[in-house]
Amino acid sequence: MTYSSFIRYQSIVGIATSMIFPFYILLLRNVGDSYAQFGWAYGLFTLAAALSYPVIGKVADKFGDCVLLGTYAWGMAVILLFLPLAFEIWHVYLLQIFMGILGAIQRNAEKTVLARLVEKQSAGKEIGTYHVWTSIAAAIAIIATGYLVDFLTIGSIFYVASILFAISGVMVFRMKSSVPSISQNTQTDFES
Repeated sequence: MTYSSFIRYQSIVGIATSMIFPFYILLLRNVGDSYAQFGWAYGLFTLAAALSYPVIGKVADKFGDCVLLGTYAWGMAVILLFLPLAFEIWHVYLLQIFMGILGAIQRNAEKTVLARLVEKQSAGKEIGTYHVWTSIAAAIAIIATGYLVDFLTIGSIFYVASILFAISGVMVFRMKSSVPSISQNTQTDFES
C-alpha cells in the first residue's frame, strides 16, 4: 500500500460516509418517535465502537491493515443495503451496533496505516496533506448529495454509498498488505 493509494481509498470512503451521515439523521428521526431513542441509537454506536477497540487493535497487528480496511468497506456496503429498510427502532439499534464496530475498525486502521506510512520528521505535513484530500472529497460529497436527494429518495443515497463502499473494498483488496514508509517510495503521485 502506498501513501497515494491509501489517500484514494480513504477519499472514496470519505465520499460514501459523507453522503450518508448528514442525511442519516433524517432517516433515524423517521423511525424513532423520541429524541431519547435517537440518543440511544448514537449511544449504542459509540459504546459498540469503544468496547471493540481492544480486539480490533490485536487483529490489526495480527492480520494487517488491509484486512481491516476491507472488512470495513464491505461491511458498510452490506449494512447500507439494509438501512433504508429499517422501520422499527430495534432495527436501527442493531444496525447502529454493527456500524459502531465497523466505524472503530476504520478509525483504528486509518490511524495505524498513517503511523506506518509517514516519516516521523514530516508526519505533520504528510498527515495534513492526507486530511486536505480526504476532506475535499467529503465536502464535495455532502454538497452533491443534497442535490441528489432532491432528485431521488433519501433511501437511494444509501444504495449509492453502498456501491462506493464496495468499490473501495475492491481497491483495498488489490493493495499489497505490506506498508512501506513514504521514504521507501521514490515518489508519490502527488510529487510527480
